[in-house]
Amino acid sequence: MMATFQLELVSPEKLLLSRAVEMAVLPATEGEMGVLPGHAPMIVALRGGIISVTEGGQVTDRLFVAGGFAEVTPDRCTVLADEATPVAQISRTEAEARIRVAEDAYNAAAGDTPEKRDAAMATLLSARAMLAAAQAA
Repeated sequence: MMATFQLELVSPEKLLLSRAVEMAVLPATEGEMGVLPGHAPMIVALRGGIISVTEGGQVTDRLFVAGGFAEVTPDRCTVLADEATPVAQISRTEAEARIRVAEDAYNAAAGDTPEKRDAAMATLLSARAMLAAAQAA
């Protein structure tokens, strides 16, 4: 039997997942990050992307997160997601609409502070990641 750790995925609305898993791959802002039992403690920021959950040697869940944070300890990983949706339930139409809104917001932020431009770009990249997840589903 493979070693496991407790994975909890929480969105503002509800606890989406809480169970023992073998591995989780998170869309950290620095790149994909694999979490296994015994991982060094850390807190990482998440970008828009897919969390893959492995149990019994295979991927059992794929969830799109729009961003958030993950707290990792040797025996637990808690993901605080701005929003999380199973990949199979992502609407391509909604993702395309989000991209249009985010592009408009980014263009409108052209004369704004760098922080506002960066936030608008992060929203746009998250919307593009959502569309990519919808197309992959």
